[in-house]
Amino acid sequence: MTTAPAGSDPTMEAIGRAVAEGRAGDTASARRRLLSLWSAIGVTGDPLHRCSLAHHLADLHEDPAQALAWDIRALDAADAVTDQRVQEHHAGLRVAGFSPSLHLNLADDYRRLGSFEAATEHIDAARAHAPGLPRGPYGDLLRGAVHEVAEAIAGRDRTPRASAPGSPA
Repeated sequence: MTTAPAGSDPTMEAIGRAVAEGRAGDTASARRRLLSLWSAIGVTGDPLHRCSLAHHLADLHEDPAQALAWDIRALDAADAVTDQRVQEHHAGLRVAGFSPSLHLNLADDYRRLGSFEAATEHIDAARAHAPGLPRGPYGDLLRGAVHEVAEAIAGRDRTPRASAPGSPA
């Protein structure tokens, strides 16, 4: 039996490899890998693993109903993650930093499905959590996406956003 080095997390590393594969264009293989990991983790497994996996798996689905199912799982798991657990993975992370992105994704899913009331609830939650976003490219990207999705909701636009993760290029 081999043991992982102190501080490493083989499950998070496997999630990262599958995400990289999906970003490289092989979304079908990435989905298969993540679904296999999901089966191994289980619905009561480590909430950080479940949140990360579900969040990334949602991005691999063009169908907003399928993405919605995974985004709901990600938000549910985030509610069970502690700052201590997140910081075991990466010292600079906080659970509160997950909320804007998770609610943004749900708002976008609901918007694409034409459920504008639910979309509005989640975009409002994303906005409420946005002040906690870090300064810099990541925070700027999310703040811009929140604004973009809010405008699409206001315009009752169900069109997929070209800038959304997982959107066909």
